[in-house]
Amino acid sequence: MQTTKKDLLEKFVSNLLRKKNPDEFLEQSVAGGLKKTLNAFDLIILGISAIIGAGIFVMIGSAVIGTTERVGAGPALVISIFLVALACIFPALCYAEFASMIPVSGSAYIYTYATMGEFAAWMMGWVLMLEYAIGTIAVAASWSGYLIKFFEGFPFLPDFMKNPPVWLVNDYQTAFASGENIPHILGIPICMNLPAMIIITIISIVLLKGIKESANFAKIMVLVKIIVIALFVCVGAFYVKPENWTPFCPTGIKGILMGAFAMFYAYIGFDAISTAAEETKNPQKNLPIGLIGSLVICSLIYCFVTFVLTGMIPMSQIDLKAPIAAAMSFVGQDWFAGAIAIGALAGLTSVLLVLQFGTTRILLAMARDSLLPSVMKKIHPKFQTPWVITILSTILMLIGSLFINMQVAAELAIFGTFTSFVIVCIGILILRKTEPNRERPFKVPCCPWFPIIGAVFCSGLMFVALREVKTSAFLFPLWLVIGIVIYFMYGYQNSQKQMSIKLQRTEQITEDKIITK
Repeated sequence: MQTTKKDLLEKFVSNLLRKKNPDEFLEQSVAGGLKKTLNAFDLIILGISAIIGAGIFVMIGSAVIGTTERVGAGPALVISIFLVALACIFPALCYAEFASMIPVSGSAYIYTYATMGEFAAWMMGWVLMLEYAIGTIAVAASWSGYLIKFFEGFPFLPDFMKNPPVWLVNDYQTAFASGENIPHILGIPICMNLPAMIIITIISIVLLKGIKESANFAKIMVLVKIIVIALFVCVGAFYVKPENWTPFCPTGIKGILMGAFAMFYAYIGFDAISTAAEETKNPQKNLPIGLIGSLVICSLIYCFVTFVLTGMIPMSQIDLKAPIAAAMSFVGQDWFAGAIAIGALAGLTSVLLVLQFGTTRILLAMARDSLLPSVMKKIHPKFQTPWVITILSTILMLIGSLFINMQVAAELAIFGTFTSFVIVCIGILILRKTEPNRERPFKVPCCPWFPIIGAVFCSGLMFVALREVKTSAFLFPLWLVIGIVIYFMYGYQNSQKQMSIKLQRTEQITEDKIITK
């Protein structure tokens, strides 16, 4: 009896640690039916789409002056951005090696499955869902706020568009905290961020049409926001006063680190480039270019904007909700506020496109591995996109937008990003040991030191933040616990069932061949 229990335990642990050979993923992708249409330029555009958005138009304000739960960096935010870029460059190199070696949909989920086994892969997928899906909700809420600000510039519009009721443009928590009257139907309070729900739905329709169409849409959005940001830097530079940079670092090293934590939100989704691997032409060459190129370009843009913003306006006058637009109003350039709102809407829309795209591709990979219902891996016969997953994930995000506060959602997404970066860095170290002879079109230089530095850097920033932010520091572990419960209640059972069916089919085919001979 004891031997039987031991055998069962060993089998259970073996199943949890069961890895998939990278070749299996490549075979799945060939049979998956997704079109290869993206080149290196398309990938850089997707990367800029993900990075230049909520961070530069929204989070930069709180990163400079801080919030009730964390201090700000002040003008020293440029150092914070340098730290973030440095923390991202090492995981980016690791992503590039993985993506060039295993060019399939799934990103860090696939890489974890190939190096650490099924359970770790499920948890990685669950964390990526936090990063992308919850991140989508936070960005959509920011988009909603800028839309109202854009409407304010048109005096002929009706008042309900320029100053809508709180219950129609906020989640439950924010609406109740405002103290305003909220309508009830059958005793149930009615609250919704209607603009956020509309833009999430529109983006899902664009994604259903196809990734190439989505990339073309992203190019337009990127062009608009780059023009607006360039105008802000050029015009704002004339109003810079060096005395506004004093004191340069008002809260010391703690402020710089917490500023880095806040600005990590700006880089959420740049790793979504790797989720497009299966739809990329020549991924071994184009994926590294897309990952590194977008990271470098966007970091330089953030530094320029931070220098100008903190030089134009005293730190105490920086606005939390629309810092760039408010800065132009502060120096008397009210005409530019509308242009900033247009650029913000374009930037946030492109971020939503990439985040929702990443969500669907992660879920597609998990469904292919039987960790989610098989219906979720269906590909549309005309558009060749995962239409079931796109619709289901959109519904879940719409429901989430009713309840999740924007700031908390942003912090949760940041923790998800930290976790995925750390795991990818560790995964490179493992695969270098387990499969040293596998062909690697792109290799992380100075291995193992670069992956180790990346893992330590991201882990350190995450633990510093966990001590400061209370709400998200509680909800993030709770999210992990929920993921574990779902895995053992469904994912593990279904995975074993499908593996058993596959084994029986293999045995039957072998038996038929023997009989035929």
